[in-house]
Amino acid sequence: MRPSSVSRAGYSLPAADSSPKTPRSDWATLRRLFPYLWQYKWRVVAALAFMVAAKGANVGVPLLLKELVDAMTIQPGSALALLVVPLGLIVAYGLLRLSTSVFTELRELVFAKATEGATRSIALQVFGHLHALSLRFHLERQTGGMTRDIERGTRGVQSLISYSLYSIFPTLIEVVFVLTLLGTKFDMGYVWITLVALVLYIAFTVVVTEWRTKYRREMNELESTSQTKAIDSLLNYETVKYFNNESFEARRYDDALEKLRKARIKSQTTLSLLNTGQQLVIAVALVLMLWRATQGVVDGHMTLGDLVMVNAFMIQLYIPLGFLGVLYREIKQSLTDLDKMFVLLEKEREIADAPDALPLVLDGPPAVRFENVRFAYEPAREILHGISFEIPAGKTVAVVGPSGSGKSTLARLLYRFYDVSGGEISINGQDIRRVTQSSVRQAIGIVPQDTVLFNDSIEYNILYGRPDAGHDAAVEAAKAAHIHSFIEKLPKGYATTVGERGLKLSGGEKQRVAIARTLLKNPPVMIFDEATSALDSANERAIQAELKSAARNKTSLVIAHRLSTVVDAHEILVLVHGEIVERGTHADLVAKGGTYAGMWALQQSGAD
Repeated sequence: MRPSSVSRAGYSLPAADSSPKTPRSDWATLRRLFPYLWQYKWRVVAALAFMVAAKGANVGVPLLLKELVDAMTIQPGSALALLVVPLGLIVAYGLLRLSTSVFTELRELVFAKATEGATRSIALQVFGHLHALSLRFHLERQTGGMTRDIERGTRGVQSLISYSLYSIFPTLIEVVFVLTLLGTKFDMGYVWITLVALVLYIAFTVVVTEWRTKYRREMNELESTSQTKAIDSLLNYETVKYFNNESFEARRYDDALEKLRKARIKSQTTLSLLNTGQQLVIAVALVLMLWRATQGVVDGHMTLGDLVMVNAFMIQLYIPLGFLGVLYREIKQSLTDLDKMFVLLEKEREIADAPDALPLVLDGPPAVRFENVRFAYEPAREILHGISFEIPAGKTVAVVGPSGSGKSTLARLLYRFYDVSGGEISINGQDIRRVTQSSVRQAIGIVPQDTVLFNDSIEYNILYGRPDAGHDAAVEAAKAAHIHSFIEKLPKGYATTVGERGLKLSGGEKQRVAIARTLLKNPPVMIFDEATSALDSANERAIQAELKSAARNKTSLVIAHRLSTVVDAHEILVLVHGEIVERGTHADLVAKGGTYAGMWALQQSGAD
């Protein structure tokens, strides 16, 4: 387990914990869901009232049917047959049938806002929480499986409410009504037959469903795995093509699908066993009830109407019970899916604002200072070994060095994607761990080495630097990044969609879009992480002039591999294996004849 990061202010930030936790109980999951629903307490109460009214009307139908049948029991051939048709009972029967449907629809109408509102609240909270989690979490996540868990979790909220409020609770209410009527109008024998059948039915359903839950869980895990492999392969479409591995990817996906097929067949087999056992219990109970009622009619202490009523009660009662296995399984599955989403929601933030954190205070271009900074992605392998340097306000400091020396890590630490293991990073004299992350990131703009764009229009991606800036500002930023003329030549211009991760654009075009959106943001602190690495020489020289102009009167950190791009920096740091081995201006470092001079000579000779 990774140790917590402890700041100089004395508070600790828990590291991401990937260790498995004890599974949450179903009741705990329901308690976790309840506050989201209770925001709509009056709708919940109204829905429950309509549900009771609907079941009361439903139970009244067999009672009226009994009265109707008894009223029609006359001697055959009687001339009064047409006169004794109880029109009032017929109308009441129809009204009760109608009221059952009306109350049911009113319940669904009233509760729809609560269901959809709770779903929206949970989904939005999960979305916001995922954005608040550390970069470490997002580097380790499996996108396909995680999105599948979120999708099933949000759907699980609706399923859970639908199955419980619209099926389970109404059935329980109806059982109470029916048992009360049977016990009061006839004898307790009917009650005991019904109760024993219900107990056997529910016990059998719960035991078998619990037994087959492992097969259902296995099926869901395999479904997430296959989804992960499919999405991962599609996201890396170009890599698959580069290595001609379409058949390899198809085999991997087919292996996952074959395991999923076997799991689904096993799940369906156990479901058939469950359904067969349930129907056996129901059939035996119905036979016993009707035999007893028929015997009562023969003995003369029950009427034909009573027989019809008992039969109607049993049909109304056992039809919804016939779906109890499916309902129980779906509720269990919904709880499992919902719990997975709540687990995501409860993942601790590795990087969190201090309880007393205030916004970063700036009154102009700030000074940025790294003081004895140590950092390790993993405890056993330290990346930065106590480095110290300062970027004076409004000045530019460049960091150069071989790959893997920790240059890009400086940018990640300054953005506070991670917290330092030791030392301090300050902006304008304020430890970035003592101020809010939002204010720190608002003050910084970056042109990253690996530019990733949204699958939206070019204008949307440029305006992402300042979403409310408007079209004219996007055009000005594009001109400054030397991409306006290219955009104008496109058939759809600024409305051109860039594709997944910007793959419709070349590397240089993506990088110029990234430069444009950073120029549009216009922050007081700028980071250029290999900002022109994907550009040709002509465009690089033109954009270097723009970047130099953009960095004027701003505090800038330039991370570079091409030394020609940093010769005008106020100070150049040479970083090797996480340590600063040289520092000074370009002229000083070349004259010194050390590591930097060797790198410069190699690049000038074209050997690099």
